[in-house]
Amino acid sequence: MRPAIRPGPPRTRNPGVPMSWQPEIDELQRRRRMAHEMGGDEGVRRQHEKGRLTVRERLAALLDADSFREIGTLSGKADYDSEGRLTRFTHVSRVIGTGRIEGRQVAVDGGDFTIHGGWADPTSFVGAGRFSIEQMAVERRIPYIRLLDSAGGSVESIKAKGRTALLGGPHLYGPWHTLMAHVPVVSAALGSLGGEPPVRVAAAHWSVMTRTTSELFVAGPPLVRQAFHSNITKQELGGWNVHARESGVVDNVAEDEQDAFRLIRKFLSYLPQNVWQQPPRAETGDDPERRDDQLLSIIPRNRRRLYDIRDLIGHVIDRGSEFEIAPLYGASVVTMLARMDGYPVAVISNDCRVLGGAQTAAGCEKMMRFCDMADTFHLPVIYLMDCPGFMIGPRSEREGIERKSARLAFAMAQMTVPAQVVVLRRSFGVAGAMHGSLSRLNLRYAWPSGDWGSLPIEGGVMAAYRRTIEDAEDPEQKRIELEQGFEPYRSPFRTAEAFDVEEIIDPRDTRPILCDFVRNAWEITRTQLGPKWRLGIRP
Repeated sequence: MRPAIRPGPPRTRNPGVPMSWQPEIDELQRRRRMAHEMGGDEGVRRQHEKGRLTVRERLAALLDADSFREIGTLSGKADYDSEGRLTRFTHVSRVIGTGRIEGRQVAVDGGDFTIHGGWADPTSFVGAGRFSIEQMAVERRIPYIRLLDSAGGSVESIKAKGRTALLGGPHLYGPWHTLMAHVPVVSAALGSLGGEPPVRVAAAHWSVMTRTTSELFVAGPPLVRQAFHSNITKQELGGWNVHARESGVVDNVAEDEQDAFRLIRKFLSYLPQNVWQQPPRAETGDDPERRDDQLLSIIPRNRRRLYDIRDLIGHVIDRGSEFEIAPLYGASVVTMLARMDGYPVAVISNDCRVLGGAQTAAGCEKMMRFCDMADTFHLPVIYLMDCPGFMIGPRSEREGIERKSARLAFAMAQMTVPAQVVVLRRSFGVAGAMHGSLSRLNLRYAWPSGDWGSLPIEGGVMAAYRRTIEDAEDPEQKRIELEQGFEPYRSPFRTAEAFDVEEIIDPRDTRPILCDFVRNAWEITRTQLGPKWRLGIRP
């Protein structure tokens, strides 16, 4: 039998040691308060004077109320007195964590410009060695949002480190291709960005900048002035007019930061949390069998007359569901997210009011990225086509229209998500023919206004009969006469007789047909979930 265990003497309480961890909790709260002071009153004041919010104000405006859970709250630079007591604490110039948007979890990453100009602080890459907010987004399969506000690198970091640095390593760029292949990535340019942060703007599925308070450039005006002896403002060098209209680096322009956050929330509403899920359906209250009579006359009988493609699209998609992407760049091509019977879809079209709707080099680039995104996140593609062909001329050749079109053709051919083409009016040349790559089935619907061929009859007659026309007594009359001779052959009904177009439809039937297509596509994509791209999509 085991001997009885005698109780030991009662423990005595050390009167100098507290019974709970409350002192440490108090210290934790004090350090958190110091972290939330950011760059101090002066830094916050300067940020507000520029018309910009602080990083913590941005997080509060973007995320659902009280949903932000910070990571690395106590990461920063601390000063202690001779007795080891904290006298000062400055948080790193980057705030990361998770939050919720409409109840759905997201990872967020924001630069704090009030502290050493954002990312320029040598300690700003919080957790660079062991923890990565990008990797967390991948592993938790949640969207990743960058709120960028940084002056870029600074020579001040050389003194802070006591050495120069050879940049690189997997912590810097490694996760990006995996990130974009697995979860939605959004970048918001909210200040003057230089150096690396502008690359982060481009490395996203969708990006936004503000109209008057953000710019981005590889190097700012001081370096440009030194290199080129040219005075230039930040807006002239890298404002919205440059990057949303000309370069295409940024997709959309917001009026201010609050508008940018509204756009971010709306963009994400069309996308799934990750590639293993389907995009979320939402009740729009719009009848999928709606047939709008306006579609009967929306395309003019005169082929030279223009019409509003966005008005036409509005009669086909769920009312009020459109979200146009990159409206200013490659503007002859229209790309937008929308809903059909509540299901998110990717809509592509051509704007005949811009360069006749011709496919430009910029339009090819824009359409390629849009197709990649749709395929990655299982969004059915609808192409409402009115394409007169590639843009011709010296500028188009200098922009490399041939290579850009080849890249677009590859992107379209590599898509696996269901796609449907409706030919509204024109489909000419190689640019028109590329629609055939969107679907292995290649079922094309067409309106009675359809007009297609290897090239338009008007230009084709001049090319084929140039000598005859020039030698005629009245060249203009001869050209008109020859064109009229071809007129009977351009009827889309003749093409349908040969089954070269699969079905000609009443324009009013377009919405019911496409809603039926999208419902079927939803069932198909249910079996295609997961990553589509071994190495990630093209940013």
